[in-house]
Amino acid sequence: MKHTAAIQIANAPCSWGLIGMGEPAVSWRRMLDEMRAAGYSGTELGDYGFLPVDPAELASELKQRGLSLLGAYFAVNLTEPGEVQRERRRLQQLVELLAAAESSERRPWLVLADADGRDPVRLLNAGRIEPSMGMNREQWGTLVANTEELARIALDSAGIKTVFHPHCGSYIETPAETEQLLDSTDRDLIGLVLDTGHYVYGSGCADEDGLTAARGLQKFRERVSYVHFKDVNPHIAARARSEGWQFRDSVREGLFCELGRGSIDFGAVLAGLVEYGYCDWITVEQDVLPGMGTPLESAHRNRTFLGSLGL
Repeated sequence: MKHTAAIQIANAPCSWGLIGMGEPAVSWRRMLDEMRAAGYSGTELGDYGFLPVDPAELASELKQRGLSLLGAYFAVNLTEPGEVQRERRRLQQLVELLAAAESSERRPWLVLADADGRDPVRLLNAGRIEPSMGMNREQWGTLVANTEELARIALDSAGIKTVFHPHCGSYIETPAETEQLLDSTDRDLIGLVLDTGHYVYGSGCADEDGLTAARGLQKFRERVSYVHFKDVNPHIAARARSEGWQFRDSVREGLFCELGRGSIDFGAVLAGLVEYGYCDWITVEQDVLPGMGTPLESAHRNRTFLGSLGL
């Protein structure tokens, strides 16, 4: 494989159970300490208010541990008219913190997503979305306009660039929906987060050859600005589809497993990233609910797996 030294490895608070569904099981200090002890060099912000929101304190705590701040997830009801004005203050607060507390050579990303869970049909059928469950023309227009306006506010007010995160249970989940969003938005304004787990599960496929994520990278390579490595347990995915689980139940049952223990061929994804000249960060995400799993032990095993790929 070609040189991979330019790619750095991070982890995220969601791997410690911080995914907006309950109180975290560990303190932010412990999470950062464990993240660094497991061999990671960066983190995302997580839910606003979990890590310190004072920029100087946040920057100091990260610097003490040799961690870079890579971005923050920001979920918005993008199909709702007037949503930008309702969310403007929250967005401004977030991007100003990101800009003030930056700790790497580039400014952190605003990781923008359509909020999942507000449409019961989409939430129940995540991982098996049919075209009939998609948005109408008016909703699409509102989503595109809101996405671009939020990105412009982040860029103009704080110099923070936006990457869009297709997310299971939201209105942008499937490859077709992702493609339509990218085709409808300014490529200089909106990049793409390739989240391997959400991409594979959102594709509605068994991923028997493990190459679905690699094909997604190939398809969208000109817009991929940032990457999340997340694996998918194919047995849990199959049960979720056959038994009609909603998305959060699938996560609770272990849909997103440790890297190398699921269906995704990360070697193929990494080879594609290197071929296309990707030189940003890869952030590991092993989504668990609060109190689930073994975050520190999993973080170590995930880092060891990536080391076996030359990272």
